[in-house]
Formats: sequence, C-alpha cells, structure tokens
Amino acid sequence: MSGLLLAGGGHSHALLLRRWSMRPQKRPQGLITLVSRSSTALYSGMVPGLIAGLYQRNQVEVDLRNLADQAGVALVIAEITGLDIAARHLQLLGRLDLPYDWLSLNLGAVTRTTPAAVDGLVPIKPLEPALAYLQQQDLAMTSPAVASAPFWVVGSGLAAMETVLALRQRWPQRPLKLQAISDRLPAAFQRALRQAQIELVEHQTPTQTQPEAGLLCTGSQAPTWLPESGLTCCPNTGRLRTRATLQVLGQTQVLAAGDCAVLDAHPRAPSGVWAVRAAVPLARNLEAAVKGEPLKHWTPQRQALQLLGGFQNGQPTAWGLRGSHLFGPHPLLWRWKRSIDARFMAMFESSEAMDDTAEMTCRGCAAKLPGAPLERALKQAGIGSLGSEPEDAAVLPVRAAGEMAPVLQSVDGFPALISDPWLNGRLSALHACSDLWACGALVTAAQAVITLPETAAHTQEMLLAQTLAGIRSALEPQGAQLIGGHTLEARDGAAPPPLSRAVQVILNVSGQPRNAPWPKAGLQAGDRLLLSRPLGTGVLFAAAMRSAAKPAALDAALDQMATSQHPLVEALQTLDSQQPGSVHAATDITGFGLLGHLGEMLRNRSLRVVLDGLAIPALPQTLDLLESGQASTMAPANRRAWAQLDDGSVNLNLSGIRSGSPRHQALLELLVDPQTCGPLLISVPEDSAAVLLNEDGTAWGEIGWVTTR
Repeated sequence: MSGLLLAGGGHSHALLLRRWSMRPQKRPQGLITLVSRSSTALYSGMVPGLIAGLYQRNQVEVDLRNLADQAGVALVIAEITGLDIAARHLQLLGRLDLPYDWLSLNLGAVTRTTPAAVDGLVPIKPLEPALAYLQQQDLAMTSPAVASAPFWVVGSGLAAMETVLALRQRWPQRPLKLQAISDRLPAAFQRALRQAQIELVEHQTPTQTQPEAGLLCTGSQAPTWLPESGLTCCPNTGRLRTRATLQVLGQTQVLAAGDCAVLDAHPRAPSGVWAVRAAVPLARNLEAAVKGEPLKHWTPQRQALQLLGGFQNGQPTAWGLRGSHLFGPHPLLWRWKRSIDARFMAMFESSEAMDDTAEMTCRGCAAKLPGAPLERALKQAGIGSLGSEPEDAAVLPVRAAGEMAPVLQSVDGFPALISDPWLNGRLSALHACSDLWACGALVTAAQAVITLPETAAHTQEMLLAQTLAGIRSALEPQGAQLIGGHTLEARDGAAPPPLSRAVQVILNVSGQPRNAPWPKAGLQAGDRLLLSRPLGTGVLFAAAMRSAAKPAALDAALDQMATSQHPLVEALQTLDSQQPGSVHAATDITGFGLLGHLGEMLRNRSLRVVLDGLAIPALPQTLDLLESGQASTMAPANRRAWAQLDDGSVNLNLSGIRSGSPRHQALLELLVDPQTCGPLLISVPEDSAAVLLNEDGTAWGEIGWVTTR
C-alpha cells in the first residue's frame, strides 16, 4: 500500500519527518506527501518570546521544506479546504485534489470565535496572520493617535496571559487591556498584570466602548472544514475524536493528532505538549498501518508540566503549571523553559548525516548541457553552421509563402526542481512558454512528454494527473491548450525519494506573434536594456540541497517563478503595435545566465553593452550565498561568458564596489547564475523604455544600455 498523505505541518508531523530523516529504514515505502499552508512551522512554545522581541522569526521556525527533503517526503504548499471521505481525496484551494490511501491529520487549531466576538479584532490563530498584524501595528504606532490608543487582548486562558505580557515587553508605553473573566485568572497572574500596568477589564458588556485594535485569544477549535467533512468530531470544538490508536472514529484509514484531535477515552486539553508527545505513537502506527501490521494503543500521561513565559520589570520570567497547581514566577523557570525550547529547535538543525548532498548536481534549468559542448556537438552534426542567428523559438518552415502569420515553435524541459508535481508541472510550462514570449508570441498550443518513475500504477496516475493539471494552470490563462503528448516510464530503477521529484517534463510549445517576431540579436546603439524580474534561482536551489537557503528566500523564488510573464508580453505587443519598432531585441534568461544570454544578443561586434551591475536585481539571500561560495553546478561552465568583460563586449559598472572584494565576486557570479523561469531581457529605444518604466506597478527595471565601440 502506498499513498500516505500528511495534512498539516504541526509539531507531530515535524517530529515524524525528523524521525524518518534520521532513521530512513523506518520510513514507509512509496509516495509520502506533506501538505502545509506554508513552508515553515512556528514552534508555539517560543511564539510569546517572538512577540516580545526576544527571538527572531527564523529562530522559532521549523523548515518543513528541508525536513521533508531529508525524509524523502514530497511537500505541497497549499490551503486545505475540505475532505472527500468517500473518494479519499484531500481538497485544496485552486488545485487538483490529492488522493490518499492513508491520511494523517496534524492541522493545529484556529481561534474559537462566537457571534458575540468583538468585530475588528484579529484571532491569535493561525499565528502567521496574527504576527503580520502586530507588525502592521508596529508601523502604525509612528502615529501618536495609534500609540496612545489601547490595544486589547480578549481571553481568560493561558494564551491570553502569555500574549498580553509579551506585548508589554514589545510596547513598553502603549496602553494595554486584557478583557477576561477575572475569576478564571489566578491571583499570581493578576498581580503580574498590575505590575506590568495592564488593565484587567471584566468581560465586556454591550454598553462599553468597543476596542479598535487587539487580538482574540478566546480558546481554540479545529479548522471549520473538519466538522463539515463528515468525520466524527466534538460538537463544540470540532476536534476529531480518535481511538487510542489515533484512528478517527469510524475511519480506519485516517489518523489524527495534536490540537485538531482528541483521544476519545483519554481527552487532554489542546497543547503543544501533547502534540509533541503524540509524535512517536503516530509515527509508529503510520509505519505499521502502511505495512498492514496491527496498530498499538497510546495512553498519554494524565498531567504534564507546562512552563509559561512572562515578564517582570522588563525581565523574562516563567510560571510552572501542572494540573491546577501554579508556581512561580521565577527567573530560573524561564532559564529552564529557554533550555527546553532550544533543545527542541536544535533537533531540526541539519546534521552531517542528514546533509550529505554537497556533491548533488543541480536540477531545473541548471541541469542543461553547458554551452561549450553543446555548440561543438551542434557544429559536428551540421546544425548551427547555416549562418542563422540563434533564437529562442523557430519559425516553422512552410512549403510556399502565404498571408498567414508565422507560427513559432520551441521545446524545453528539465528534471523536477521541487517535490510538488502540480507546481513542477506549472513551472515547467512557464519556463517553456518563456522562449515564445521572448520572441513576442503568446502560446496557443502545447504538447508534453512526461517521464514517470517506475512505481505502483495508482501512484503514477496521481503524479501524472497532478503534473498535467499544473501544466494546464499555466497554459489556460494565456488561452493556450494542451493538445496532446506522450508518457514514458523511467527504467533506471534509481528514482530518488520523493518519487514526485523523479518526474521529468518536456514541453513543445507553439504560438503566433501579433506582429513580426522580435529578434534576439537586434540591439541598436542608444537602446536601453530592461529586465523583468530578479536573478538568483540557480544558487538558491543549489544552496537548498545543502540546507543553506532560508525558507523565506525559497518561498520568494518560487512565488516569482510560478508567476506567469505573459501579461508583460501582451503589454509589449500593444506598445509595439502602437509604436512599431518599440522592441528591437529580446530574450529570456535561463540556463546560461544573464551574461551568457546577453552574449547571444550581442552578435554585432560594432556594439558594446554597458551594464549597471548595482541595478541588476537579485532575489533575497542570493548575494549572501554567492559571497559565501555557494553556486549552481552549472555556474563553472557559465563563467566562460566572463570573457565578454575582458574583450570589451560588455562593460560592467560596479561603482563603489572594491575589485576583488567578496561582494564584487558575488556580483560577477550573479551574472552567470543559471535561471529557471527567469526574467525577460529586452532592448528598447529610450522613449519606449521611458513608457515602460513609468507605468504603475511596472515589473521592468533598467540594467544597462547599448553603445558603439
């Protein structure tokens, strides 16, 4: 049996992935997929410290993408919207459903709201939107009116107490109010509130003034789609009721743990403590279930010690809570809590055993053949020796001249860059379409050749369906159709886990330009060079294989790569129709890097390009990685393009950057970094550049100009 789906990136699933990365023999065979709304998971025990400013965001995040890669698990970043129990499908926002044989739910919780909840206040859970809201408040407090307006926290539980004390540390002067039922707050907590000058307000009556800014900490409930799915849930909280085996009542194929679930025979309050404790029983039972072995019962201990962070006189402190017994606060309890939290997060740091990927070759467009052997092979085969200039897409030959506009065609593809087959299909399609866009054509039709790993038929079916759906998501907004293709099964027997990364896509795309195709080598003196998006995908994904790329940087790169550039082409077509000759030359920046593809444009030896090196945009973390020596495996071959800097073809202006410095070298490396779904580069007259650069929300940036030698 295969097809294990992990829904949610909670503590239990994070620890489960760590178990499989450290002990791969425990990992169930077949395709395993983790679905999470983000590529990182916040460790709840350190969130109050994050709110208070004691920690940075990266210190409290578990990198799920890296963890999944180490465990051989595919990662899908998507919002879960529902569950079709009969079909065994997990439903995702804006994407094809994901089928499963076994399903594990570790979704966390959301803040419980009622009709009486105060309008305008932001729920503390999910945590990511709440943290973004607090950052907005930070910015808004430059206004005296906002800084003097009370900020409210509503709730009578531990979360409300920790949050409001953390906010006092974050905002020493802003008025803070905790709206709670005072009888539910121990005397020690009430004393701490008074010492922190936080006003305790009894549960609000309709006659009182409504708060304008604040957080709701009014308890938790499971995501609303869970009760709507038909699974057995608690009536008030929506938490899934499970047996001692962690199987949901009435559903032998569905297991659940953490805040979204409760053991029917041994109920425990939602807490990160129990989510952590459930990780090993959940892992063992999933491993047994996939192998068809009996599942074991888990009986959690009746009580667990909770350490609650707080502050006294601006210094961190903590309380201890076990059952109904509260003790503290004391600084030693805080040191104990900090030590426990640090040990927990240290478990997810990559070790040498987990990070044996330094010699892995890059994927995506960085997997293409280097330029030198490619050119020699084409010459030996009699291709490229006909005197024609290289173009991104070719005009299809016709038997006789006619009135019909030329049809352009191109083909492109690469090994899967990421483990999400839907997103990889989308990226493959956008990357292939870019060749036609660079010639001024929109895609009208495509054919795909998809190679799947040798594995179970129903796994191949899922991988193919997800890949095709991702391809169509890129084609259909352009008005293009996927009109056919071919499938292959890899027979090398060495598909790397996860299986979804063994999928390879090759796309043949065709389309028609509105006017004459834009040439690649049409540069003219006086032209301005405009780039459509930042560089850096090559080094970022190379660093990701070595666990050196930050999750936020990879997220930014993937967001950019998954964004279609066809609207830019449509706008350029319109400009070119209104002002013929508005685009003199164009290309897309892919595997040979900016300098390599610029060299293809610069065939007229009487011209020179001046590049403003400091104006060339880079994705987050790119330059830091390049400074540290990280590089794509394609970069060494691409460095031959540096010869253009020596022969006078390209002048690189790096004013203020010392030659030979780490930053100088990083900027040189940026020029040859191979790109997947990279930017468009156009050469346009100065008046056209002014039009494009002055548009609201323009994607274009000027990086250089063309002169005569």
